[in-house]
Amino acid sequence: MSPTDNYIFDLDTDVTRTPVSYKNRFGITIAADLYRPGDFNASRRYPALIVGAPHSAVKEQGSGIYAQNMAKGDFVALAFDPSFNGYSGGEPRHITSPEVFTEDFSAAVDYLGTRDFVDRARIGVIGMCGSGGFAISAAQVDRRIKAVATTSMYDIARAYSKGHLDSITEEDRIRILDELAEQRYADFEAEHAALAPRGAPIGFDENTDPVGREFGEFYSTPRGYHPNAITQFTLTSTMAYMNFSLLDHIASISPRALLFVVGEHAHSRYYSEDACELAVEPKELYVVPGAGHVDLYDRTDLIPFDKLEEFFTKNLA
Repeated sequence: MSPTDNYIFDLDTDVTRTPVSYKNRFGITIAADLYRPGDFNASRRYPALIVGAPHSAVKEQGSGIYAQNMAKGDFVALAFDPSFNGYSGGEPRHITSPEVFTEDFSAAVDYLGTRDFVDRARIGVIGMCGSGGFAISAAQVDRRIKAVATTSMYDIARAYSKGHLDSITEEDRIRILDELAEQRYADFEAEHAALAPRGAPIGFDENTDPVGREFGEFYSTPRGYHPNAITQFTLTSTMAYMNFSLLDHIASISPRALLFVVGEHAHSRYYSEDACELAVEPKELYVVPGAGHVDLYDRTDLIPFDKLEEFFTKNLA
C-alpha cells in the first residue's frame, strides 16, 4: 500500500501536503506529512506546529485533520506516525514506549527547526489523546517547544498503571507485572511479540462497553478506519508505563502556555482536569459543549480550531 492512500479526509484546496521523513535520535525513520498554507511563501519564516496522533492512530486520521486546519490558519503543520507504527520505521512493530514516543516530538522539532521557512523560535505542539501526555512530557525537557495544546488528553502511563478512573489496586498491579514477566519469556522464544487485544472492537453493539464502543465507532468503521491503525500494541510495552510517568515535571513548562481542550462528556475528561490542576500558569481548560472523547478526533463542527488558532497565534508571537 502506498503512503498516499487511505486518508479519512479530503485534502483542502487551501493547503498543500508533502510527505517527508527524518530520523529521531534512536535512528528510527519517522514518516510525516507537512502541511503548508496554499499561498505559502518560501521566503517567509512561519510559526510551526507539530500534531501528534491519538495513541494507536496514524497521520492519515485525526492528526492530519488538525494539521490541515492549522495550515489554513497560516501555520506550517506536521503530522507524523509514531515510531514502530504506521509508515514510520522501528522494530518490532507496534511497540508503544514512553521515552520513544516523547522523543518523536523532539525529533519533529529538530526537523521543523532546520527548515528555512520555519521560525524555530515559534514552534508549538498539539497532542491528541495519548499524544497529549507525550507532548507534555516532551515540553517538560525540550524548551524549544514554546506552547502546548492537548485535545481529549490521555495520560497513557496513568491509564496503564492505574486503569480507568484509577481502578487498579496494588494487588492488580503485581499480578499484571507477573503476567508480563512470563510474557517476556514467550516473546523471546517466539517469532513475533504478542499483541494486546484491540482497543477498538470490530464487532460492537449496545451491549459493548461504552468506551470500547466509542473507539470502535471510529477505528472499526469507514468513519475513521485505516489499516495501519490496528489499535493494538505489544503486551510487554505495558511494563515501561508501569515504571515511568509522563507528567511529573508539568509545572516546569511555565511560563510557556498550556491549553487543555476536552469534550464535556468525554470519559477521559479527568486526565485533562487533573493535569491542568498540576500545571502552573499560564494554563487553561477549555470544555467543548456536547462533545465526547472521540468527537474531537474528526468532528470538525465540534473541534474548536478557532480557539487553537487564537492560542497559538498569541503564544507563538
